[in-house]
Amino acid sequence: MTKPILELRHVVTKVNRNTPEELTLLKDLNLTINEGDFITVLGSNGAGKSTLFNTIAGSMPLTSGDILLRGESIVRESEETRTRFLSRVFQDPKLGTAPRMTVAENLLLATRRGERRGLLPRHLKRHMPEFKQLTSGMGNGLGERLNTPTGNLSGGQRQALSFLMATLKKPDILFLDEHTAALDPKTSRELMQTTNDRITAENLTCLMITHHLDDALKYGNRLIVINDGKITFDVSGEDKKKLTQEDLYGFFGEIE
Repeated sequence: MTKPILELRHVVTKVNRNTPEELTLLKDLNLTINEGDFITVLGSNGAGKSTLFNTIAGSMPLTSGDILLRGESIVRESEETRTRFLSRVFQDPKLGTAPRMTVAENLLLATRRGERRGLLPRHLKRHMPEFKQLTSGMGNGLGERLNTPTGNLSGGQRQALSFLMATLKKPDILFLDEHTAALDPKTSRELMQTTNDRITAENLTCLMITHHLDDALKYGNRLIVINDGKITFDVSGEDKKKLTQEDLYGFFGEIE
């Protein structure tokens, strides 16, 4: 029987508190995430998808409720501390990488995610064969650019690097925040297939925000819909496989 890796209990997130502009973004939201879940997250703009990610990651403080990692509350932990169990890939390929550092240097940083960093020898050459094998598997020429500054990569290569960095040290939870949205259709399809292959091979627990209904239906074992700060639909397994795009349009017509 699968065990919950993360639980959100009666989570409320407000912004501009105690002002006339106060808004409640998450409204008594409850969610249980089991180990190995690959959850696609749908919702219209402003529904609360990114707020959900930001609240779990600690970049946005929750107003009330609790978040538990394997039964232990993490609400008092800083955003930095939460990187020990959480990795995230953003929509913008420029986020998540250091542009003046080479591909190999960025990957080396990723090997130390969640650790205290001090003045230690880099041992970069020792890792080069590993990095070569890892990047060559992306199929987009990244393996030939280990010594290239990341700022000189194409958008697709840079996003592929961000994904590799996020998964290099197997995270307890992986957030993909529309990570293919800024790419051209062909590059998006290739990265999405690579994403699915790696998540499956590593049995990663992942939540993926997407506006592509076909990706939401094709990938993952579970699908949730967020509307007005609440989870209004949650389906998994065989019931998810039976869903069609028309079913999802019944929940919200705005998503394209």
